[in-house]
Amino acid sequence: MKTLQYGLAVALLGSASHAFAQYNVDALRFSQSQPAGTARTLGLGGATTAVGGDYGSVSVNPAGLGMFQRSEFTLSPGLSSLSSDSRGFGTTTADSRNNLHVGSMGLVFANRRPDDDANPWRSGAFAIGITRTADYNQSFRYRGRPGLTQDIFQRLSENQGGALDDLAYDTYLTDEDNTGRRIISAPFNDTGELDQAETVRTTGAQTQFDLAYGASYLDKLYIGGGIGIISARYTSENVLTASDSQPVTNAPGTSFASLSQRDALDTKGTGINARFGLIYKPVEAVRLGASVQTPTYYQFTETYNSSLNAQFDKPVKVDGQTYTSASSSLDPNIFDYALTSPFRATGGAAVVLGKYGFISGDVEYVNYAGARLSNYSNEGVRGSYDFSADNDAINNQYGSALNLRIGAEARADIFRIRAGFARYGDPYVNQPVDRSRNFYTGGIGMRQKNFFLDAAGVYSKGSRLYSPYSLNRAADTPVISVEEKRFTTTITAGFMF
Repeated sequence: MKTLQYGLAVALLGSASHAFAQYNVDALRFSQSQPAGTARTLGLGGATTAVGGDYGSVSVNPAGLGMFQRSEFTLSPGLSSLSSDSRGFGTTTADSRNNLHVGSMGLVFANRRPDDDANPWRSGAFAIGITRTADYNQSFRYRGRPGLTQDIFQRLSENQGGALDDLAYDTYLTDEDNTGRRIISAPFNDTGELDQAETVRTTGAQTQFDLAYGASYLDKLYIGGGIGIISARYTSENVLTASDSQPVTNAPGTSFASLSQRDALDTKGTGINARFGLIYKPVEAVRLGASVQTPTYYQFTETYNSSLNAQFDKPVKVDGQTYTSASSSLDPNIFDYALTSPFRATGGAAVVLGKYGFISGDVEYVNYAGARLSNYSNEGVRGSYDFSADNDAINNQYGSALNLRIGAEARADIFRIRAGFARYGDPYVNQPVDRSRNFYTGGIGMRQKNFFLDAAGVYSKGSRLYSPYSLNRAADTPVISVEEKRFTTTITAGFMF
């Protein structure tokens, strides 16, 4: 019975790890960012706080819009290739997927005064468009034999009266004793070792709609500001299975064959923020930039549901009827909540090497412990939730981080070659695994009088720990190590007018 006990613990308690107890994880997810924008911005590793002159400025430092000499339209489609290696239960499992998207699309209206105009405000530009600021597409899986020998009755007692307890009861895996307490049903008392596997797939992104303006004062000081309206969507599907590794002839005392539990989460919402920035040229060859993004206020609606399917290799009798399988599902749970993500402060510098190109670098500060979860009422139908524990977890688990970016562009006539690197700091404190993310970038470009074309590639990798479920004894909670890799190709076509 010992490994069936473990398998049922997985099925009955595992999905509860997200269901209503880890909104601090959501707070981190929607607070993190990555290099984003046009192929030029991406080719430079996102290090454009002091560069300007590109639509990517709207999401980094809108002061850069003041450097536009002409109006332009840009479109930046992209393709991401994702792969992962998961290590757990003594095995390594690989997975992969691809994703097409629009990295950015923007329209910039520029107005430049004639050279003989004495007005010190030399130019200004208004920009409108969208930028994909975060990508949640991911896939990984694992399999193996956990080998845990703890008693299932303790596990079930942790979930007495819960919705997942009802799933087990409705699929006849548990029964009630004479006190009304749920216990393992008699037909499943002598199951042998179980094989466990899980597939985790997530999709979604954050897309920011921007309205921004930047102006130039004497072509020396550039000032800008903008408003961002964010559309966020995150979906996940976890399918966890446990199966008897022995044929029924070798385990005559059990009716258990397999179980499969599917958990689905769909989170969608909107947010708003503002950013302000400036760029100053103390001398023609040096540019210094700084920008601040206000906290982003989000309102989310989350829909969660779970289902359980059990297969029996010997018929099970319940109330005079015989079953070879059973299924049960929860009614979807819909919940509204609000998130205020932390503010961001960025400083950067660029050195222009005449007509040969430039080198730039950025430092961005984010305090992830500053995120806060709260309630809001969507037509007054969703109820409320006490976020005290989640906000305490944010304070205890997360800290401040520095995001470092560096990039360079070389020019030869109409051609451009770019390279960059970005390191986004670990948001966690006192964790055994480094959760920082590294981005290696490169790109090429061509500029003509009324048209330009850029291409960029971004390779990123990072590691994280995943626990499919939580148990009372921390030592019993399994941990899967996931190494994620992503290569994104982006092409930007621009038309000047």
